[in-house]
Amino acid sequence: MAFACTIPAVPTQLADDDRVRITRWDFAPGATTGWHEHAMDYVIVFVTDGLMEVDVDGTVTQVRMSAGGAYSRPAGIRHDVRNAGEAPMSFVEVEMK
Repeated sequence: MAFACTIPAVPTQLADDDRVRITRWDFAPGATTGWHEHAMDYVIVFVTDGLMEVDVDGTVTQVRMSAGGAYSRPAGIRHDVRNAGEAPMSFVEVEMK
């Protein structure tokens, strides 16, 4: 089940070449990406502090973000991401082709 939200997160493509696709994601409080699945392995680098919730097939995990922090995830995991905090949050996503 997707997060209840009427506010979509805003993606801004920063680069897309033969090696990587780089996208900045900006979330208002409560904003979500909607369900999606990456076709490529990827890395997330946090631009802001914040509280992010990630729903993977109905299991919701909260992630306390610290600006400059990062994590990686393999392709093929269906998920939805939500800003669970009270302030805007942003991260940069780097997908490896």
